[in-house]
Amino acid sequence: MNAEPGHDGRYGETFFRPEAAGEGERIDFGALAYDDITMARLRALGAGPGWRCLDVGAGTGTVSRRLLEEAGVAGVLAVDRDVRFLGARAVPGLDVQEADITGADFAPGGFRLAPGRFQLVHARFVLMHLPEHERLITALAERVAPGGVLVLSDAVDLTSDRTPDTPYTSVMRAMWQGLRSTIGTDVSWVPSYPQLLRGAGLEPVAAEIHVPPLQPGSPISRFWADTWERSRQAMVATGLVDDAAVDAAVRYLGSDACAALSAGMLTAWGWKPEEGPAVGR
Repeated sequence: MNAEPGHDGRYGETFFRPEAAGEGERIDFGALAYDDITMARLRALGAGPGWRCLDVGAGTGTVSRRLLEEAGVAGVLAVDRDVRFLGARAVPGLDVQEADITGADFAPGGFRLAPGRFQLVHARFVLMHLPEHERLITALAERVAPGGVLVLSDAVDLTSDRTPDTPYTSVMRAMWQGLRSTIGTDVSWVPSYPQLLRGAGLEPVAAEIHVPPLQPGSPISRFWADTWERSRQAMVATGLVDDAAVDAAVRYLGSDACAALSAGMLTAWGWKPEEGPAVGR
């Protein structure tokens, strides 16, 4: 699927190209910041022996591998548009498929992505970069087996107009605006996840937010510094910041003067009703 009108690219092509040096490391900084929270939630929802799992937009495969190695699930199908990182870090039980969930690869009956096959369908930091999120949520819900669960995580922006101005907040605002205008990244709708999951026929639903601390040298601070460097062109093009402001924000992140909130990760989940009489959870 092409970018929305007005956008001249998409994630992984215009910015954050997987072939770019260090991109796998940038993704892994995000994983270090969020994987423990993600795994705690997936295991609390019951992910374990016997579960077949679909990990969409699996990136470097950290969640997929931990589902196998720590939760002991029966198998994980890890899907991404570019699977170079997944193929390089294979483990027993991990099956890798190159596919685009916005296109024909993910159409009903698509190769190994047939509806109702997985006890867990998981996507993290994927839908925020894609248009037609309601259609895609419905498509993901269709892959969940009766009694299974769809778990979606995406970013929520905590730099409102009332947030104190710091080098960090100025650059984060420019990043969100720049990425939205160039590749269509949009986190404004993410708080609607619980309602969107209900609209896809899942119930009950619930959600939570995790905000990792910004500390000098922490994985999340290194993730943002690297992300800014890779999206600098889009940020400067907004007119909200210049190169000097981006450089100042990177230094700020690495200093004890940093006093800011990272973007949060909202995780929402919804259950596919069992076939037959409903069972309360």
